[in-house]
Amino acid sequence: MTHRIESPASGAAVGDPGTRTYELRTFGCQMNVHDSERLSGLLEDAGYVRAPAGAAADVVVLNTCAVRENADNKLYGNLGHLAPAKARRPGMQIAVGGCLAQKDKGEIVRRAPWVDVVFGTHNIGSLPALLERSRVLGEAQVEIKDYLETFPSTLPSRRESPAAAWVAVSVGCNNTCTFCIVPALRGREKDRRPGDILAEVEALVAEGVLEVTLLGQNVNAYGVEFGDRFAFGKLLRSCGEIEGLERVRFTSPHPRDFTDDVIAAMAQTPNVMHQLHMPLQSGSDRVLKAMRRSYRQARYLDIVAKVRQAMPDAAITTDIIVGFPGETEEDFEETLNVVREARFSAAFTFQYSKRPGTPAATLPDQVPKRVVQARYERLVELVEELAWAENRALVGRQVEVLVSEGEGRKDAATERMSGRARDNRLVHFSGGRPGGAALAGVRPGDLVTVEVTYAAPHHLVADGPLLDVRRTRAGDLWAARQAGPTQTADVSGTPSGVLLGMPAVRR
Repeated sequence: MTHRIESPASGAAVGDPGTRTYELRTFGCQMNVHDSERLSGLLEDAGYVRAPAGAAADVVVLNTCAVRENADNKLYGNLGHLAPAKARRPGMQIAVGGCLAQKDKGEIVRRAPWVDVVFGTHNIGSLPALLERSRVLGEAQVEIKDYLETFPSTLPSRRESPAAAWVAVSVGCNNTCTFCIVPALRGREKDRRPGDILAEVEALVAEGVLEVTLLGQNVNAYGVEFGDRFAFGKLLRSCGEIEGLERVRFTSPHPRDFTDDVIAAMAQTPNVMHQLHMPLQSGSDRVLKAMRRSYRQARYLDIVAKVRQAMPDAAITTDIIVGFPGETEEDFEETLNVVREARFSAAFTFQYSKRPGTPAATLPDQVPKRVVQARYERLVELVEELAWAENRALVGRQVEVLVSEGEGRKDAATERMSGRARDNRLVHFSGGRPGGAALAGVRPGDLVTVEVTYAAPHHLVADGPLLDVRRTRAGDLWAARQAGPTQTADVSGTPSGVLLGMPAVRR
């Protein structure tokens, strides 16, 4: 459905569309990050150019999240700050997409009439056309589809990393968790065919990608649409046969759908990383039932035990919600007990946030804010204590690090570089020499082997000499990108004009 709402702030374009600049701001989960890479690809394919850091852009796109209560505040706060900028720049356009756009629809332009385009989670491919239509007609365009228009992975992409890529295996969710608004915004699960997924992975590897992360709202439920409950384990094994693909990850699996064949595939496929992010949400069976999480504490811990038995070096991370309606002190203690037994290497912890439209929003016994805050602080303290102990056990170990860009915020000051170990732990390394001399030939996308010399709760440090440096095609691509933009081609040989873009995958 399409709504057109007059926007007096809309005006003539700034210059020729081929020279217009854009800025993309992303909020939320990995699926939004993946969508934003597609949005960047679409805009660049349409002739837009990314605005330099700190420069005002002709088009600002906000890719929103709706999972947390402060998502609304973030969106309208950003829009409020953009209003005076737009008033000073006739022809500047503002677009809002993602989950909050899917939820609020035309309400966004009613609250912020200076917005030019609103698009949903099912039609991200429409953004360039909507921007042009708004520019020509001089009125806001609100287009929200109730069904998936084009699978995002078939769209152009501008990847931030030359070495790592997201690959969506499914979109949507068939679960009915009482706290979650995602199924209403992303729709029911839609699975891609295995051949299409593997073709995309092979195309990425041909570009120089070393690591892919298979992505889905409940990634291990993959196959439900075509009736194969073992499809995800088979997909992992098939990824293991792709020459040049060095690391395979996936996120996020659901404990309900976690089958033993997936554990076997992880343990037996050399390029599938011994790393698992599996949301717990609560350790209390009573709360899990109220959440409609369809598993219980014993089932969750059984999966953890099987993973650890098959892969003793596995790093396991999780998501936990504190203060779900009706949560008692005894319920919270059950969560702490699971954390102690599972010994997570990290946990993403959240205070329960009431979301209108979800069943949990109307449940009785909402937990007072001060109680939620106190429990949250106790949980964070325990998680960090255990994560630090797990990390300290790695001091003296050699780890292979895929060098990244921008993950080490203090790298310039500490004269280090940063990257991810095979278990996804963040590692800062120096090469063992002052002044960064040993790092001169190391580039993002390359692989280095280092020895861990220090551990903190959230990262490792390796301040000894580099034990090995392997230059890669991904590193070559990073170096070429620093030299200036280049064109890539799709499988038909046609230049795409999208820096590090995904070649088109056709059936």
